[in-house]
Amino acid sequence: MSYLEDQKRKAITLRDNYFKDPGGGIYNNSSHDYVLMDHMLNLWSGVREDVVDYFTQNSIAFCDSINQPSGNLLSSQIACLNHLFFMRQREDVATAVLQNLDVNVNKAIRISKDDNESGFVIFGENGHLNYLNERSRIRGGQTTSLDAIMLGELKNGSLKLFVLEWKYTEYFTHSSIVNDEKGEMRMKMYKPFLDDPSSPLKHCDLEGLFIDPYYKLMRHTLLTDQMVRANEYGTTDYLFVHVVPSLNFELLRFNPALPQLPGFTLNETWCKLLKTPGRYISIDPKDLLDPVQYCQDTSAIISYLKMRYWN
Repeated sequence: MSYLEDQKRKAITLRDNYFKDPGGGIYNNSSHDYVLMDHMLNLWSGVREDVVDYFTQNSIAFCDSINQPSGNLLSSQIACLNHLFFMRQREDVATAVLQNLDVNVNKAIRISKDDNESGFVIFGENGHLNYLNERSRIRGGQTTSLDAIMLGELKNGSLKLFVLEWKYTEYFTHSSIVNDEKGEMRMKMYKPFLDDPSSPLKHCDLEGLFIDPYYKLMRHTLLTDQMVRANEYGTTDYLFVHVVPSLNFELLRFNPALPQLPGFTLNETWCKLLKTPGRYISIDPKDLLDPVQYCQDTSAIISYLKMRYWN
């Protein structure tokens, strides 16, 4: 059984026993058993209202349903929010997470994006400027947006940007975006950044690079690199953190761009394409939040995450 099918079965069980929701909500214009009718239930109760207020106040689009959280129990955006949103105002928790990612982190730093948005985690970030010359600037909506960012002060006093890209049940097939109806436009948009000698990516087969998940990793890496070059939030370096469940073998142990791109697994392939592989890591959500269980007042969220995602 694939990881996706296993998680669908688990989601339906949770729907009945925990959410008490009949399911049958709409996703991709179709009704599905693993999609809640009451979308709000998809978010942990401890952050539910705050998440909606945060997205509304900062004009961030929700995936699947734009103005409200997705009812899809397998949504990676919802998984990201359920794992990270509670620590937006928790310096101790944010510091523990960043120190788990980089031993050189001294402490987490609050990010103040504007007068309305300040916290130790920012969601749907797309940069202060339109670095990639994209047509849309709506955070989370048809523009390259980072799932979550955090800021760490290192022991030497410098600031480092931590970008967290979340995956859950996704897997991808050998289909290049170059060949779809918007392929030519997208190629013209991103190719100048890839051809630039200072690009974070090596030269490679572009048809292969425009196959997901590499296409999205490419855009997110280019945006991250441009933000740090511009010293956004005072940063001089970054770490791109790909958060993927370790049991999602269909994603982690497969290279959908073979033979255009080298490597037999996602991580092996992506690291071969990066000029600085050390700026990228892949980690299981449970491992990412492992130190959080030792922080004060986190038992409720940890219990929820174990029940919902980890066990």
